Amino acid sequence: MEKARPRLLIVDDHEIFRRGLRTVLETRSDLEIVGEATDGLDAIEKAKLWKPDLIVMDVSMPKVDGLQAMRIIREQQPDTKVLILSQHDSSFMLGAALKAGASGYVTKSQVSRSLLGAIDTLIEGKPFSWNSEEMTSSAGGSSEHLPTA
Repeated sequence: MEKARPRLLIVDDHEIFRRGLRTVLETRSDLEIVGEATDGLDAIEKAKLWKPDLIVMDVSMPKVDGLQAMRIIREQQPDTKVLILSQHDSSFMLGAALKAGASGYVTKSQVSRSLLGAIDTLIEGKPFSWNSEEMTSSAGGSSEHLPTA
C-alpha cells in the first residue's frame, strides 16, 4: 500500500511570498499542498477544514498573529506540526515560537537553503531550527542553541 503524502498548508499575508513557497513546494511530488491562508484567523479555519499534517506559517500577520494561531491550531489538532517562517532572526523570537508550540523555525532569509530540509526533518518527527549562528536540528546539528520550551 502506498504511503499517504504529507498534507501542507501555507500561511502568509504576503501573496507573492505564498506563491513563491507554493511554487517551490510543488516541485516535491511527495508533498500535497492542501491550500493557502492569508492570516492567522484564516489559518485556524482552514486547518480545521483541511487537517494538514504540517503548516508552514509566518509570524507577523493581521487579525491573529502566527504564534496565537498556532496555539489555537495545536490545541484543536495536537498532531499537526507547525514550521514557523519569520523575518526575525533573534533568539527571543525563536524561543517564543518554540514555547508557543512550534515544531520548527526558519528565518525568511534562510528559506531557500533550509525550507525543504526543515520540512523533511519535521515529517520525520524531529524538531528543526535555524539561527544565524548555526543550523540546529536533531538530524545532526547541536541543540545547545535551542531555548527550552
